[in-house]
Amino acid sequence: MADIFEEVDEEVRKDQFSEIWQKYGKFIVVGAIIALASSVGYVFWDNYQLKQKAESSAQLEQALKFIDAEKEADANQVLEALAQNGTAGYALLARFRGAGIKVQAGEYAAAAEIYDALSADSGIDTLYRDLARLYSVMQRIDNDDPARLETELKPLLATNGAWRFSARELAAVVALRQRNTNSAKTHFKALIDDGATPPGLRRRASEMLRAIDGS
Repeated sequence: MADIFEEVDEEVRKDQFSEIWQKYGKFIVVGAIIALASSVGYVFWDNYQLKQKAESSAQLEQALKFIDAEKEADANQVLEALAQNGTAGYALLARFRGAGIKVQAGEYAAAAEIYDALSADSGIDTLYRDLARLYSVMQRIDNDDPARLETELKPLLATNGAWRFSARELAAVVALRQRNTNSAKTHFKALIDDGATPPGLRRRASEMLRAIDGS
């Protein structure tokens, strides 16, 4: 008797399953396909990113070899391609390195243009945009309008700024260009008094302060 009930119960479950499958089977299959596609897609995308990073790394390594061999034209060509097609981090590094080649070649205005473009790029983290601004000021510090340079440096002097120490040193140099020794001394003294100032920079600030005072 129990066997009969079990068979009936089995048939009922089969009918229920058949009904559920008819109503929702397509959705279940589609859902499974989407889930599988998502998983496979993630794996493919992850592998693609790894491949892209490897390619970008190889490009950068090639550019550095050209730089060491003093083949600037070849290095620039590779770096420009990397800046256009490389993964985000490598593309950013390529742009900075390309500007560095200009600096080494004494092409300061061209380097400043690259740094200015980096600084104005809203797709880049603020940390690197500020660094680009700092580098741009460095290239123009001898011949650009001091007031303009002072304005550009001001935001970088914030107490929580990542590049505040170098920015303050440059601000002191700009003040000296304007023959504003009081402002220069204020910047140098601030560097000396700040316990977080890197030792080498603090030493330079002390030497400059003594030179200004004539002692």
